[in-house]
Amino acid sequence: MTDITETQANILNDIAAAFSLLTRLPIPVDHEAASKRAAIATWAYPLVGAVLGLIAGIIGSLLYWFGAPASIAAIAALGTLAILTGGMHEDGLADCADGFGGAYDKEVRLEIMKDSRIGAYGAVALILFLLGRYGSLEVLINTSFIPALIAAGAASRLPMALAMYAMPNARDTGLSASVGRPPETSLSIAIVLTLLICFLFIGWSGIFVFGWAIIAAVAMGLIAMRSIGGQTGDVLGAIQQWAELGALGAALAALT
Repeated sequence: MTDITETQANILNDIAAAFSLLTRLPIPVDHEAASKRAAIATWAYPLVGAVLGLIAGIIGSLLYWFGAPASIAAIAALGTLAILTGGMHEDGLADCADGFGGAYDKEVRLEIMKDSRIGAYGAVALILFLLGRYGSLEVLINTSFIPALIAAGAASRLPMALAMYAMPNARDTGLSASVGRPPETSLSIAIVLTLLICFLFIGWSGIFVFGWAIIAAVAMGLIAMRSIGGQTGDVLGAIQQWAELGALGAALAALT
C-alpha cells in the first residue's frame, strides 16, 4: 500500500512539475520533489500541451459560437496559448532566429540568444510562425477546432523531451541543462501518451499529426545542431513552435 501511495504521489508531483515548468498556471508544486524528478517528469509534457490546447480551444470556440468571426476566434486561441505559457516558446523561437541568423561563431550565437532584445530575424520568425498557426486555426474553427488544438498541443510538447534526450546541451547552464536528460522510461510513456491523446481526439488522423510534428521538430533540431552543436531552453522552445506548426498544418490537411 505504501508503494502505491508513493507512486501516486510521484505521478501527481511530476504532473505539477511539468505544469510549473511549461506554463504560468498557478499549480501548487513541491519544488524540492519537482527539482529531484525534473527529468523524469518529462513524461507529462504531452499532457500539459493537451490541457493548454483544450483551454485555448474552449476560449476560441466560445467566441465563435457567440458570433465572433473565425479570425478573432483564432487570434483569441493564440493569445490564450501565449498567456498560459508566458510566451516562452515564442521567445525561444525568436532568440534562436536572432542567434542563428546573426553570427557564424557558436559562442557569439549563444550570447545573442541570451539577449532579451529582439532583432530582425527574431521578429520575422515570430510573424511567420504566428501567421502559419493563425491560418490553420482560422480554418479549423469550422471543423475540429478543440480536438485539433488538444492533439497539436500534445504532439508539439513531446519533441521537447525527445530533444532533451537525444541532443547534447549547447551550454552547461540554463533551464534545459538544470532539468537534465530524461530517462528512457519517461520518453516511452510520453510517446505512448501522445499517440493515445492524438488518436482519442482526432482518430487515425492523429498519426498524421504526430508524424508531422516530429518531422518539423527534427528539422529544427538539425538546424540547432549545425548552429550551436546542441540544445538549450531556447532551442526547446523553437522546437515546440516548429512541431506545433507542423501538427496544425497536418490537422488542417487531414480534417478539412
